[in-house]
This record gives sequence, structure tokens and C-alpha cells, in this order.
Amino acid sequence: MRVLLIEDDRVLGAAVRDQITADGHSIDWATRLDAAGEYLDVAIYDLILLDLMLPDGRGQPFLRALRARGNATPVIILTALDQISDRIEGLNAGADDYMVKPFDLSELSARVGAVARRYSGNPNPLVTLGDLEIDLAAKSVRRSGRPIVLTAREWVLFEAFVQRPGQLFSKAQLEERLYSFDTEIESNTIEVHVSRLRKKLGRERIETVRGLGYRLGAA
Repeated sequence: MRVLLIEDDRVLGAAVRDQITADGHSIDWATRLDAAGEYLDVAIYDLILLDLMLPDGRGQPFLRALRARGNATPVIILTALDQISDRIEGLNAGADDYMVKPFDLSELSARVGAVARRYSGNPNPLVTLGDLEIDLAAKSVRRSGRPIVLTAREWVLFEAFVQRPGQLFSKAQLEERLYSFDTEIESNTIEVHVSRLRKKLGRERIETVRGLGYRLGAA
């Protein structure tokens, strides 16, 4: 996934960034709401992690404005505000989940995965595709009962195909899932990752639609 983190605490922000990156996702980090708005103007995100107390305003009005514009990107609030009234306000503003600081980074990873599965239309983490058994929560794949080891970036691409079977992904869309704005991308990166996935999972698993992109194969 491509994640937008809106957090002004440098220490916590760096820890969250490193955790999300280690999970195989790409992440952009804004420390102000105005900067976050600029990111949202030029990129499409799969998830937003939102602090409520930013130097240039509060997160709740920002979230309400986002929803009013029709932006349905899932949002997890990360905040030190722990009163029930704060939770209710955040959820009513349009948040999908609410985590109180300090929180465990492993729990954050689990909640990110759960929200992503809900929005993909398949909250069940267990998926079977032919001879493949996939556990989206555990980030594991077995082929005919044999474990298949995928790198973090291979997993991100494969997860995108699994969560949206039949959807055609352009090269640019797949690059957005893998990399943040400050990352240099080699021209053949997606082709390399797709080739490696085919070697591990079977060539028929990912189809190429010439000139348009890739999608999960019917096999």
C-alpha cells in the first residue's frame, strides 16, 4: 500500500515510518496539515495515519473536510487524546480506527492490515487461488502446501493483485504502491518484481496486458 503519515512528533514519526516501510509499504510523511493537503493533491493513498494535534490545526476538521470532498481513503487516528469523547469525535469525523499513544508498533501493523482488508472487500485474511494458499495477515504464501518466500516488495505487489482480483494495474499504479516521493525508481523495477513473482508462483499467475499493465491471472 501507499500510506500518508501526518505526524509532527519526529521520534514517533520516524518509528512509524520505519515500521510501515519494514512491512513492505511505501510511506510519505507530512508534519503539517497544509503539507498533507499538498500530498493528497498529487497522489492517491491507500491509507492515512492521522495525528489530531498538528502545528497548523487539529486533525478532526481536516478529516471532515476530506470526507466532505468525497475522499474515502481509510484513516487511522494516532493520538494522545484518550477520552471517550475524543474517540467518538474522531470516529464521527470519518475515521476507521483510533489508536491512543503510546501504542505498540506491531499492533499498528495489524490494524493497518485489518483496515486494508476491509476496504478491499474481503475482510477474511485467508485466500485460496488454485494451488496457492495465502494468509494476508501473516503475509505468507504456500503453493501446493510448500512455503513460498517473497521479499517485502514482492509481497506488496502480490497483495495488490490478490485484494483486487481482475483489476488491471498500470505500471505507474504499482510504482506508487512501492515507493514514496523521495525514492528514485529504475525504469524496469516493476518488470523485475513481476518476473520474480512469476518464477515463484507460476507464470500464469500474473497476466500482462500489453501497453496497459498487469492483473491477476485466472489460473
